[in-house]
Amino acid sequence: MCRASMKTPLQLSLAVALAVTGCASTDRLPDDGDGDGSGSDMTDPPPPPKMQIGGAYRLESTFDVVTNFPGDSGSFLNGLIEATDDPNDPASWLVDQILAQMEPGTLKDILQGAKPFVIDSLNEELTSLAPELFGTITEIGQRMEDVTKHLGVDEKLEVGIGGIDVSTVGTLTADGVQFTIAGTTTKYLFADHDIDNVVVTGVPITLDLESRFRIAQHTLPLPYGKIARLALDAAVIPAIDPTADSLQELLANAADCTSVGQAIQDALGFGGATFWASACIGGMGLVADEVYAQILDTNALLDLNISGEARAADTDGDYKIDRLGSGKWTGTMTYDAADGTLADTATFTGSRMPGF
Repeated sequence: MCRASMKTPLQLSLAVALAVTGCASTDRLPDDGDGDGSGSDMTDPPPPPKMQIGGAYRLESTFDVVTNFPGDSGSFLNGLIEATDDPNDPASWLVDQILAQMEPGTLKDILQGAKPFVIDSLNEELTSLAPELFGTITEIGQRMEDVTKHLGVDEKLEVGIGGIDVSTVGTLTADGVQFTIAGTTTKYLFADHDIDNVVVTGVPITLDLESRFRIAQHTLPLPYGKIARLALDAAVIPAIDPTADSLQELLANAADCTSVGQAIQDALGFGGATFWASACIGGMGLVADEVYAQILDTNALLDLNISGEARAADTDGDYKIDRLGSGKWTGTMTYDAADGTLADTATFTGSRMPGF
């Protein structure tokens, strides 16, 4: 400690200086080791959390696969188009279908020979006999085109751990489709209709600038033949005629085969109305079989060679992507070794699945 004593003026001045410098230094705070002697505990703040993309998302995509379909995408309706492409249709078409399913014999020969007369007779009455046939055939084509022009595909996207400006990989699993009929959208799980899920692994996923969610180019092999058949049976036919369980029944109802059978009996005078009505129903069965056969091979695949980009959003502030909006698919389609450009209306949205 510093002691006060009797000193000369010079000694007193020195003592004051020492008190200011030497004695005050004994009260200095301990050095904190950073070399500045301030005694403060200054450390760098932790870096802000980075947005994470790892987890599982449910994607809903919409594709127009009919506009630029590789090949003749409307071929499965050729058998129905023939019902309306002749001046004597649909009477001529109806008689042709009846003849096509008849066994060789006298009745078939007679109907074949009397075909012009029978057609004239039917045409006079078709307004009352089959007023819905034209409309039904047209509606089948329109609805199938609408379904394939706005084909919905449901997918699960499982993404590995990754963050901003870091690429990771994901697995895409297409497990269902959506068909929109007259503004009403219905979902169909593949598992409920004996269709295998489509799994694509090793898809590069990137989040850029915390906002751009990118799905790199990959090929999604859609079972298009089975999807088209499902669309016709499960969506289009019930929408046109809720009482019809098949395309044959839909066409037979629209053609009014009972009345057609009676009209042929009246025109020919033999065979019986029941026989000709049964032949009409059988003819519609042949048409249905032809349509189904032309809905592509049931094992046919439509490869979508695509990449996607969407705007990512963290809606609850937990630094995990919750929503994918304004998604856009671009790329090409391949069917039977032929390529077509994917229509630019292909879009998708996504949301994080609960628990991920």
